Amino acid sequence: MTSAAPVPVYCQKCGSSMDREDRFCRKCGYDSNVPLSVGPPAVAIANASDKRRVIATLLCILLGPFGAHRFYVGKIGTGILWLITLGFLGIGVIVDLIFIIAGEFRDSEGRKLIIW
Repeated sequence: MTSAAPVPVYCQKCGSSMDREDRFCRKCGYDSNVPLSVGPPAVAIANASDKRRVIATLLCILLGPFGAHRFYVGKIGTGILWLITLGFLGIGVIVDLIFIIAGEFRDSEGRKLIIW
């Protein structure tokens, strides 16, 4: 008795191959348990950082020149740089604050801080 070759599984959104037991696509982060018509919100949540945006915002406002918000998201190297330069004399802190509020700030793994 010959066994049939396993049927390959592909992401519904980007088409990359997936392991059968994977829930999220490793390339685009799409949640395979959510219908494709729901798409973008599920993808956004799947790629979201576990760090909270409100905490990063407060740290940036209160301790931004010392790089506290960068240490919080795991960006140790740039956190030290912010600490030495006092947040590039405040300019870097303002830029980071805008990025955090806009939802474009990323943690050390490249995931956006989406969840407030």
